Amino acid sequence: MTPDTASLRIDTERLVNRLDELGRIGAIDGPNGERGCARLALTDDDRAGRDLVVTWMRDLGLIVEIDEIGNVFATLPGTDPDLAPVMTGSHIDTVRTGGRFDGNLGVLAGLEAIETVMTAGVEPSRGITVAFFTDEEGARFPPDMLGSLVYVGGMALEEALDVRAVDDDARLGDELSRIGYAGPLPAPAARFPHAFVELHIEQGPILEDEGVTIGVVEGVQGISWTELTITGRSAHAGTTPMRLRRDPLLAGARIADGVRRIADEIGGDQVATVGRFEPHPNLVNVVAQSVVLTVDLRNTSEAVLCDAEARFASIVDEVAAAEGVTIERRTLARFEPVEFDADMIECVEATARSLGHSTRRMPSGAGHDAQMLARVCPTSMIFTPSIDGLSHNIAEDTHPDDIAAGANTLLHVLLDRARI
Repeated sequence: MTPDTASLRIDTERLVNRLDELGRIGAIDGPNGERGCARLALTDDDRAGRDLVVTWMRDLGLIVEIDEIGNVFATLPGTDPDLAPVMTGSHIDTVRTGGRFDGNLGVLAGLEAIETVMTAGVEPSRGITVAFFTDEEGARFPPDMLGSLVYVGGMALEEALDVRAVDDDARLGDELSRIGYAGPLPAPAARFPHAFVELHIEQGPILEDEGVTIGVVEGVQGISWTELTITGRSAHAGTTPMRLRRDPLLAGARIADGVRRIADEIGGDQVATVGRFEPHPNLVNVVAQSVVLTVDLRNTSEAVLCDAEARFASIVDEVAAAEGVTIERRTLARFEPVEFDADMIECVEATARSLGHSTRRMPSGAGHDAQMLARVCPTSMIFTPSIDGLSHNIAEDTHPDDIAAGANTLLHVLLDRARI
């Protein structure tokens, strides 16, 4: 007799406890008692986090596999081994001043959904896989979503393994081997999932502001990351006349102001950010020799994003000429906007509503592994509210009730796609 799946619910306390335990690895504390996470990809803390999650996976008796780029997959087999599994998951690496929920929720909620299915004695036709992907944040090894990009064949394995860390120039492949997560499973994958759904905190203020419980994600903004190295001429701050200066810091400031103007002038969904700004030497009485800065442009429209990039290029050229500096450009990442599968979007929306939750269709302003999986299988995402809209911040938090709502929606989307 097939168990009644409509009444199945995840164990919220168990999920929250796992989130807390994983959050202790790489924990950082804020001035007001906040507890965040600094678990950069392929560091010792990342290894410890991986080991903990893999232990939970193996304790459930799941089939655990690791691919050549370090992506980890844990599968509850289905009754029909010829059918491709349904997959969920996210990432467990963080930015340097991150929180406990970004990425982690999607992985551990997927694990919780599988445990709920197993405990209830449900035997899906398709297997259910929960995955965590390597270096989603790109904070240490650009670009972001690197592991899932290699998994779907969008970046060659050899190229990814040769990526250098932005902080210490470590080679990704060497670090992957050092922490023991260079696996044998081929990357890109030989077989892709039947469908993919990712649960994630919103990382923005819209759901909380509108009092909505579940965000039904229709797609992901396009992303353009550029690094600029501006070189001028180091000089004495007291003896060098202003008219003879070639000041890269001033040039960088003008570019930063221009980046903000791009967003203001285009309007709508356009966002533009200077996230890194490093002068050298960084001294009070010295005109800088060089500045390295990064620019992050995003839009839901590819055409508008291209317009923003063209405006940015023009600003860089104008500033270089006006300030007498040279500017080298390096593309760190470039992804076109992604539209998710219509049927998967409808499945998330209908499932959330059937569980009694309010919903809102919305785009994602942040990049996610799901946008890479959308290249190879029907894909969608589920958002839960972020308290005060905070993410990539040690104060990042989500209410347990919202965690439960998102995880239960994920559970029933997985059951639906596994054709129970």
